[in-house]
Amino acid sequence: MRKHALSGSARTVTVERLETPAGALLIGDSDGALVFIDWESGKHGSSARVLSKAGLRAVPGSTPLTRRASSELREYFEGKRKSFDLPLLPIGSDFEKAVWQELGRVPWGTTTTYGAIARGIGKPKAAHAVGAAVGRNPFAIVIPCHRVLGKDGGLTGYDGGLAAKTLLLRLEGALLA
Repeated sequence: MRKHALSGSARTVTVERLETPAGALLIGDSDGALVFIDWESGKHGSSARVLSKAGLRAVPGSTPLTRRASSELREYFEGKRKSFDLPLLPIGSDFEKAVWQELGRVPWGTTTTYGAIARGIGKPKAAHAVGAAVGRNPFAIVIPCHRVLGKDGGLTGYDGGLAAKTLLLRLEGALLA
């Protein structure tokens, strides 16, 4: 995950909408770094939280970066891409950023649990807090929170909905028919 800082002049986020087989995504670029890739129908509103927390204003449109992100996401859905090469600016607490960084290490086609993520960041008793941070992941698919399952291996909540999570896991071969 590349890290960028918002410049003093970056007060807007250009937001492009991308239709995918799992639902529409909103891709937000602020001054050459993505600040969110969010499910349009998501109930957790990562894009709204990022905009509010950083004092940014969304404007519809596209940029070279949102077009590049759209292209990489289309390749993912076509089965041609297993990882992403996009400049990300994660806006969150240090704990959230640690969780998101650990999520980024979960390989394509595999799954993990909240407990495993908690152990991975050196906080083995923080599975519940990890769950909350996973739910606030501002980069759907690119930081693969869809790969996190409950401790019993069952599907758990997902901002894009369980149908989208199931589709993504099947696409990656991590969930059989």
